This record gives sequence, C-alpha cells and structure tokens, in this order.
Amino acid sequence: MEEFSRERLPIPDPQPPAATSLDARDQSPPFQPRQPLRPPQGAPNVVVVLIDDMGFGAPSAFGGPCNMPTAERLADNGLRYNRFHVTAICSPTRQALLTGRNHHSVGMGVTTEMASAAPGYCGIRPLSAATIGQMLQGNGYNTAAFGKWHQTPARDVSAAGPFDRWPTGEGFEKFYGFLCAEMNHWYPVLFDGTKPVEPTRKPEDGYHLSEDLVDNAIDWVRDQTALKPDNPFFAYLPFGATHAPYHVPQEYREKYRGKFDHGWNRQREITLERQKELGVVPEDAELAPWSEGVPHWDELSAEEQRAAASLMELYAGFAEHTDDQVGRLVDALDELGELDNTMFVYILGDNGASAEGGLGGTLNEHRFASGIPDSAEFINAHDASLGDATTHAHYPVGWALAMNTPYQWTKQVASHFGGIRDGMIVHWPAGITERGGLRDQFHHVIDIVPTILEAAGLPHPTEVNGVAQQPIEGTSMLYSFNDADAPDRHRVQYFEMVGNRGIYQDGWMAVTRHGTPWVMVQDGVRRSFDDDEWELYNTNVDWTQSHDLAEEHPDKLRVLQQLFLVEAAKHNVLPLDDRMTERENPLEAGRLDLMGDRRSVTFHAGAKRLTEETAPNVKNRSHTLTALVEVPEGGAEGVLVAQGGHTGGWSFYFHDGKPCYAYNYFGTVVQHVRAPEAVTAGEHEVSVRFDYDGGGVGKGGTATLRIDGTEVASGRVDATIPYYFAFDETFDIGVDRASPVTDDYAPVDNAFTGGLRRLRVDLDDDQWSDVEAASAFRTAHE
Repeated sequence: MEEFSRERLPIPDPQPPAATSLDARDQSPPFQPRQPLRPPQGAPNVVVVLIDDMGFGAPSAFGGPCNMPTAERLADNGLRYNRFHVTAICSPTRQALLTGRNHHSVGMGVTTEMASAAPGYCGIRPLSAATIGQMLQGNGYNTAAFGKWHQTPARDVSAAGPFDRWPTGEGFEKFYGFLCAEMNHWYPVLFDGTKPVEPTRKPEDGYHLSEDLVDNAIDWVRDQTALKPDNPFFAYLPFGATHAPYHVPQEYREKYRGKFDHGWNRQREITLERQKELGVVPEDAELAPWSEGVPHWDELSAEEQRAAASLMELYAGFAEHTDDQVGRLVDALDELGELDNTMFVYILGDNGASAEGGLGGTLNEHRFASGIPDSAEFINAHDASLGDATTHAHYPVGWALAMNTPYQWTKQVASHFGGIRDGMIVHWPAGITERGGLRDQFHHVIDIVPTILEAAGLPHPTEVNGVAQQPIEGTSMLYSFNDADAPDRHRVQYFEMVGNRGIYQDGWMAVTRHGTPWVMVQDGVRRSFDDDEWELYNTNVDWTQSHDLAEEHPDKLRVLQQLFLVEAAKHNVLPLDDRMTERENPLEAGRLDLMGDRRSVTFHAGAKRLTEETAPNVKNRSHTLTALVEVPEGGAEGVLVAQGGHTGGWSFYFHDGKPCYAYNYFGTVVQHVRAPEAVTAGEHEVSVRFDYDGGGVGKGGTATLRIDGTEVASGRVDATIPYYFAFDETFDIGVDRASPVTDDYAPVDNAFTGGLRRLRVDLDDDQWSDVEAASAFRTAHE
C-alpha cells in the first residue's frame, strides 16, 4: 500500500527522517537513499500514434485500399475498434485526446489559427485540464512527443513564448516536431524542445520528415530502456502525414500506379466488400448516400480521371510510407523486449478524410483555399513532380468520400460519420488476451486518457500544479479489452464543428449539416442556424446513417435536439461560429495576436520561425521593408527577409549583388522587381515600398526599391495572397527557411552573405479586412 496520494500532482516530497546524532556514523536508523518516483507496479509503457487526415475506409486494416501492414499486424495481434470517434478537425481532436475532455470544454472548438475570444473557441487549454503528459510525468513516467503539435496558441509560437503550452510545458520532457497545421515533409521547420532546428540531411540525401520523427522516437525509447529500465515511458507520435502536402518518396507512389483507374464510386464498392469480410461493418451495412454536388466517376473527362487517379496514387503511397515508419518503431520495441508490455494505441485519423482539395484536387491547397482551382490539364502536366518539394498536393472530394467508406461526408462535417468515425487499434499482449479481436462499443477520443490511467493503475488527478482539475469527461475503454460483449459505457456524445452538429444517445443520432467543407472562401452571406435541416438515424440498425427517420419519429428528434442544447451549454459549445476563412484574421476572429496594433517592428539578423500569427501582417495593406546592411567586397547575396515559400509568399533579397523583391502568387506566377546595378561595398540602407491598390482583399500593388533613399526600380504585382501564405512556412530574417519563394536562390542555403544590422517592417493603416470585403460584396449584389 502506497503511503502517499497520487490525486494531487506533483506528488509532494516525502518527509525526511530527523537526525538522531551529531556524527553521521552514529545515525540510527541510518538514512536510506530516496527512491525515485515510479508508477504503480505493473504500469505499462504507452505509445499513442495518431495519423492525420485519414478516413475510416482508407487503411487496409479496415478494408481500405492503402496498404498499411503495420496496422494490420497490430490489429491481428490486438483489437480493432470500429465505432471510435473524433471531432472532425485536427486541433480539437488533439486537445481532446491529450486532456480526456471534450474539445469545447478545453477551449478548442476549432483550430488554433481560427481561435476567437469565446471560451469554447479561445484555443487556450485551461490549467484546470491537465494533459496526459502532465499526469503520467507527475507519476514517474518518462514522456516524449514527436511530430505535429497543433494545440499551442498561435500567438505563442515565437522565440518570445510563453512556453507553458508548448509540449515541454505540457508534460513532455522531450519534444521534436512542428507547431502548426501541416508541414513540408522535405524541408520542414522544426523545434527540438523550444529551440528551432534544421534537419541534418537534405531530400537529395534521403531525408523525409516522417522518417526523421521515427528515428528520434526510436533513439529516445532506446535511451529510456537502457538508462531507466524500471520506469515505464509514454511516447506520443502524431504524424504530419497524411495531411497535405502529400510528400512521399517516388517509389511509394509508383506502387499504386494505375491502381485507382476504376474510380471512386467503384472503390467504395470494393472497400465495403472488404470491410464486411473483415467484420468491421455488419453484413447488412449499406453505402451511405453520395454527397450532393460531387460528380460520379463516369461523369469526368479522361483528363479529369487521370488527374484524380494520380492524386489518389500519391495519397495511398503517402499512407503506406507512414505506416512503414510506424513499423520501424514497433520493430524497435520488439527488439528491446518492450512490445508485449506496451499499450500501443494506433489512431487512424484525427478526423475523416479531407475534402479540402476541392472537386478536382489541387497541386497547391493554399491556392484552392483562396478560390483558385487547378485544372486537370494543369495537374497532369506536372505528373512527374507529384510528391516532390515543388508540389503541395491534395486529392479531390470524390476520393475523400471513398476514403470514408461506407459513411457520408468528410472532415469538418461533425454531423455525419464520414467526418468523425475513424479506425482505432489497441495492441497490448500483456493486458489483452484475445488476438485479432473486434470491438464495436461506442467510443470517442476523450476516452483514451481515462483508459491509459486505468491501465496504469492511476487515479484521475484532482489537482495539478496547485490548480483544481475539471472532471475528465471520457470513459475508460479498459472494460472492453477482454470482454467483446460488454455493453456500451459511453452512451451520450455531442459533436460540433463550424456549425455542423450531432448528438448521439444509445445508438440514436440526430444531426444537421451546416456547410460544405470544400467551399473554403466565404461570400459574405450569413446563413442562419435555424434554417439547418435536422436528420435522425437509428444507428443500431442503420450502421451508415443511410435512412433518415426525422419525419417518422419527430418526437425522438425533438428530444435529441434538446439534448444537444443541454450538452452544448454544458461544454461551452455556444455561441455557434461557422466562420472559416474570416477567422484566420485575428482582427475578425476577435483574438489577440503577437503584433497587436503595432505598426513598426525592428528585427535583428537571425530572427526566424515566425508564423503568420506572430509576424507583422503585410497582407492587404501598404508596407515598407527597410534593411541596414554591410555589403562586403565583391557584393552580397542572399535573403534579407522572406515570408512563405514556393506555394506563395514574398522575399526581399540580393541576387548578383542587386537588391530584388519577388512576389510569389500561389506558386503560379512569381513577379520580380530588380535593381539595375549591384550595390557597392560598405554600409547601405536598402528598402522596398509596397503600395497596395486597395478596393478589397487580394488586390495588386506597386513595389518600389530604394538604395540609400534613392529609387532604383519599380514594378507591378498584379495580385496578392488575401488570407494565408502557408501553414508550413515562416517569416524569417536573413534567410528563407523551408522552400524558397523564388528560384533566384536555392532552398536552405540562401542566407544573406553580407552583414545585416537590422530589418524594420513599417505597416500602413490602409489594411483591407475580410469584413470590409464581405460588406463590399453584399453592396455590389444588393
């Protein structure tokens, strides 16, 4: 029996015995060495692996076309959960996963980049909701996270912090990964703890982010088992894959060449057949209705079919490559003799498959998100480069629907299973007797934390770091591990994302879809939530939400609608907020950003890794960039300041000794303004003035270069990026990290070769906002 409580963390130091003598040799009884804190006897190692943007019908372990042998191996020796649910989008699922509370309960009603001031949407985890990292670390576990961390408040991701909601401030002793929605897998921008780091290899030398993450995870696990074999460890591995961009070694894409020429409608049929064979859906399960507005495969032209098939080949290769990396970690655990006593949780998706590539797919999802689709001819013309660093690809909506087989709708749509149901595997030979078992109990991502705690013999903490804890809202799944027929314990669950809503109770589910996920750009027309049509399903007999019973059972629907309101009020869901693109702008969202109202910021050389939320906002406004430089004999080369990369951005740099400005419009057009002469050796002030045209967002402007106050060149920029440059690129001083804005300089090796004394950014007050653009749109159409 332990002599201390584990409910209050950190556990207080034990009271030392009193001294009984003047001479240490006479101490009686002798002092004993203080024992290190450890979890209860028998607590397992824990590994949680999370795949990004993967639907229920994608992995082969759940009947899908993406070959994932590691998932199959773990499932065949563990358990498949076929009624496991998430929140329909990334940050909310991750915050719910790590805290055991519903996403609105911990302030993450939507992604960090779209946070607002409302309590359920602020993007700031309350201290009253400790993470599983804090809980396990406080009980003697060694803890680490590798990969995508998309929960830190956007304004905190800079060298100024604060760092309390970075991974190392949330219970993870080791972190290696990135802090944003997605990442370039060839040229990532990474952190080791809170320090910006660069990969030690380049893509031409075989570098890939997923492989790098697993290399680091394996090294860490080996260190733990070698140095502290009696302490269990917790490793969290959330991949950036399979979220766009689809970056994968060419040989993996080639494995699937021609494998999807039959199209998405036929793929749904093939997948459903395989799912029934595996038993992950019942024999009487039907394909859910096809989403309106999405073309069937036979309605596409030959060019459109080839473009769509090639993007799906790319995605499938990306999925298999990621699973192979998981396999390396599993093999390492096996070699260390730790696999049997490791509870390995493999979650095959943080939401349903993504429809954010639009109806035709895209080579640049940022371009599509701003309302600029790619033609099939354009995609096919770049077939040879798919998956490399020049593309930022995303497949079409039709494939997202197929990857969510047998369910309807997609990521963002929290009302229907296509957005919220994903495959999940638990492998733990020391704790699960059945091999290859199937579990159909209803569960949710908030159930992972209480499951880990119960498996480790740990209580739910009542206080962490002096802060009383709000209740963990999940239900432990441990009851189902060795009882396939155990009745459901998680009986009620609400769902909400950007206005899409659902409420589940004992198999019945009332849902309403508020928007269409591939309509990314708002048109200024406000849609009333009261106008949304509710549907009713009895999923006890209708596994795929195929038969709407709203008209047959209006009383049941009304009861569930009222239950949704009760749950919404309880968990900070209200007021509902359906804004998407607008909320990327802190001013429109009503949240604070790092720059606030400042109109002038001076940076020192080497400032880097600023996200769009922490960098000066130059979009849709006039601004000036001024650098004080020391040009060496022979001239200077390299970047003074840059934001974004090959998919969109701008750069102020030296090329052939001449100051230059480049504006990259979504990777389609790069316009340059170049000084006619090289700058002489010595100290100089060089600047570029950008005069924005105004009249709305995304308009053009004029860029003017000056040297020591004298105009030397001027040129037009026809259009600018209105909403977001890139999630996986940064604002950097003295270098252009990740991918380059322009081909005038190389990736990575483009640092300014002269002396950069300082760089000042001055912002005018003429910025056009999304609200103004929406108002102008309405005026023009009234």
